[in-house]
Amino acid sequence: MRYSDPPDCSFRIAVNYPLAKKTEVLLNSSGKTKEGEQNMTLKGVITVIRVPFLILALILGVLGAAVAWYESQRFGSPFFMGYAILATVGLLIAHAAVNIFNDYFDARSGLDYRTNRTPFSGGSGAVPGGLLTIRQSLVLGVACLVLLVPLAAFFILKSGWMLLPLLLLALFLIIFYTPLILKMGYPEWSAGLGLGILPIMGAYFVHTGAYTFSAFVASMPSFFLVHNLLLLNEFPDVEADSTVRRRTLPMVIGKKGAAFFFSLFTALVYLWIVWAVIRRSMPVFALLALLTLPLAVQTIKGAFQFENRTVFLEAMQKNVLVVLLTQALLAAGYILGGIFMNKGI
Repeated sequence: MRYSDPPDCSFRIAVNYPLAKKTEVLLNSSGKTKEGEQNMTLKGVITVIRVPFLILALILGVLGAAVAWYESQRFGSPFFMGYAILATVGLLIAHAAVNIFNDYFDARSGLDYRTNRTPFSGGSGAVPGGLLTIRQSLVLGVACLVLLVPLAAFFILKSGWMLLPLLLLALFLIIFYTPLILKMGYPEWSAGLGLGILPIMGAYFVHTGAYTFSAFVASMPSFFLVHNLLLLNEFPDVEADSTVRRRTLPMVIGKKGAAFFFSLFTALVYLWIVWAVIRRSMPVFALLALLTLPLAVQTIKGAFQFENRTVFLEAMQKNVLVVLLTQALLAAGYILGGIFMNKGI
């Protein structure tokens, strides 16, 4: 995936279609569709959002809420179900914006027209396929950001101004990932931060009005996993990415070196969870996340078979499952920890 493609995963969200149309009118002072440009279609909107990717944002919202709820049971800190739902909606819209801006920049640079797509990488194909124009993808991205403004303002007013730096950092990652960060030689950290640490810390903050070490501990497995989700999905795009001066890890240290890096970060996921449980920063039920370890081992083996397209595509598919299931099981572990805590177990 070129997050060059943001993490591929399977849920659908509808960006506010009427708002996108209004935004298109605002960006076009004449209020008319340019000659030769088709009208924006719902199919094009759904395609460019890359709905399958958004299940990751859904799970991140649930995990952040689960951590906050667990601590409310353990320490009596506040928890609001309505806040959890709104924060998850915000994450879904933000992730949609990431996908859309990624398509916009890739189409504008011409990269989308010379990428061999896989089910997990290569963009949505909405612009090259004629479903949207480049300008319309920009309109949709801006519409997503507009939708996020009232949500951000609400949570800043309700939970505290310290949420603002996190939101500004997230905005920076959304807008500058493709045109700037991807050219720095090690862009994978930004995926782990923007779709790992920040969502969970933010989803936790809206309840408590504070950033805690325990919330950071809970977010680190997501950092490692989403980092690796992007890393493995960059392998098929190395040749195409080189034509637009991108510098991803497989390009900088080679695919074999990147496979070793991938293996290290995969191991860190499980070592981190075990360490956190031992030091009681996570509930013992968080060890449920270790159930994905056998699948992770298979993924590591497949990562070194990057010359075999069939085997490597299977590894990419397994990696998606590892990323989603590990975080879902971790969320379940926090929820079970809170439930059994109430029962005195």
